[in-house]
Amino acid sequence: MSESSPYRIKVRVEPAFIPEQSDTERGRWVFSYTVTIENHGDVAAQLRTRHWVITDGDGKVQEVRGDGVVGEQPYLQPGEGFRYTSGTVLETPIGTMEGSYQMVASDGHEFDAEIPRFTLSAPRTLH
Repeated sequence: MSESSPYRIKVRVEPAFIPEQSDTERGRWVFSYTVTIENHGDVAAQLRTRHWVITDGDGKVQEVRGDGVVGEQPYLQPGEGFRYTSGTVLETPIGTMEGSYQMVASDGHEFDAEIPRFTLSAPRTLH
């Protein structure tokens, strides 16, 4: 999406490891991620669906599709943002997530907002 496009959604993600919910001896690493979605475009848009690609440290890929995020389909006017926290479980101490949100602008135009790849890692797994 070019900077001159009226449809510009910026997505930032802050991941965190949750040791109290993890059971590393049984291959369960739990992560939260806080997502900030901001409408930097000129047209209001609604987040309709999501598509996540979750890859663990062994290369196992899980795809998740669904309506909205955390039970909501936020409608963002230009300049507005929406923030939410969710989570995922991996079988390895490291992995990545990426994906897209499927958006519908107030003028009916449908477009994807890219969720850039980010790393999930338990402490002391990356140098």
